[in-house]
Amino acid sequence: MLYKRNPQLNQHGELIHLLSTEGLPRDILTHILDTASQFVSVSDREVKKVPLLRGKSVFNLFFENSTRTRTTFEIAAKRLSADVINLDIARSSASKGESLLDTIANLSAMAADIFVVRHGESGAPYLIAEHVAPHVHVVNAGDGRHAHPTQGLLDMYTIRHYKGDFANLRVAIVGDVLHSRVARSDIHALTTLGCAEVRVVGPKTLVPGDLSHMGVKVFHQLEAGIQDCDVVIMLRLQNERMSGALLPSSQEYFKGFGLTAAKLQCAKPDAIVMHPGPINRGVEIDSAVVDGAQSVILPQVTFGIAVRMAVMSIVAGNEA
Repeated sequence: MLYKRNPQLNQHGELIHLLSTEGLPRDILTHILDTASQFVSVSDREVKKVPLLRGKSVFNLFFENSTRTRTTFEIAAKRLSADVINLDIARSSASKGESLLDTIANLSAMAADIFVVRHGESGAPYLIAEHVAPHVHVVNAGDGRHAHPTQGLLDMYTIRHYKGDFANLRVAIVGDVLHSRVARSDIHALTTLGCAEVRVVGPKTLVPGDLSHMGVKVFHQLEAGIQDCDVVIMLRLQNERMSGALLPSSQEYFKGFGLTAAKLQCAKPDAIVMHPGPINRGVEIDSAVVDGAQSVILPQVTFGIAVRMAVMSIVAGNEA
C-alpha cells in the first residue's frame, strides 16, 4: 500500500497547513505552544506588532458565524503585520452560487498568502488545501463537526500554562461531544501530548459511540465524570447541528449536566474550568462558575491570539 503523506506537512515534515490536530506529531504541537508563549507578551507592548508577516495577505473566509475565532484571527494577523481581508460571505459571489474552489481561485489571483477558513461542511479546508498553490497556506477555523484545531491548541496552551506537564493530568470534556469539533481536536491533542487520562462526559444521546479507539473513558453522569479531575472543559449545546429530539429540554440538561459550584467540588480543589464559547449560562454552566475563581475562560481567549499568531507565522515560514 502506498504511503500517503499528511497534507498538513511538507516533505520535510514541516507544517504548511493547519487542518486538524489529528495526525500531527507531538513535536509540532509543542513547537506551536512554545512559539505562542513568545507571542503572549506582544499584547503588553505599547506597539502590539511584530513584522513576521509584513507584506503577506491573510484572507478570512467565514462561511459560518463567529465572534471569538474570527476576531482573534484578525487581531493575530494584524499583530504579525499582515494585510487582512475579511470576506463578507453573505455579500460575496458565493451567495450567487459560485463554487468554493472558484471562490478560492479568484481570491488566490488577488495574491492571497493565507486562507483562514470556517465552513459548515466537514473537509472543506482539506479540499482548499489540495487546490491552492504551493506558497499558499490554509488554516482551519472550524469545519462542520470535524475539527477546530486552533481552539484545540489554545486549550492545550491554557492547560499547560496553568497545570504544566500533561503526563500528570486528568481532563474531562463535558457536554455535547457528538456535535463538537472542539472536543475532537482537544482529544487528539491531549492524547498526543501524553495526557494521563482523558474523559468524555455527557448524556448517551450526545456522546458518539466510536470513542474507544481514541483512548478516552466515557461517563454518563457528571459528578462521576469530573471526580478528581484537574481540568474540566465544558461544551456548548449545539442546537443548530441537532436533528431530532436528543434532549428533553435545556432545563433538564442543566439539571443533569450543567456545571454548578456544588458539582465542581467533585473535581480537584485547584481544578480549572474551560469553555470554548459562546457560553449558554444556565444551560451547560452556571454563572457562578463562569465568573468564579476556577474559571480560565477569558484567559483562553487571550491566549488564542498568541496561538493563532504562532500558527500563521509557522506555516508562512515553510514551503510545500
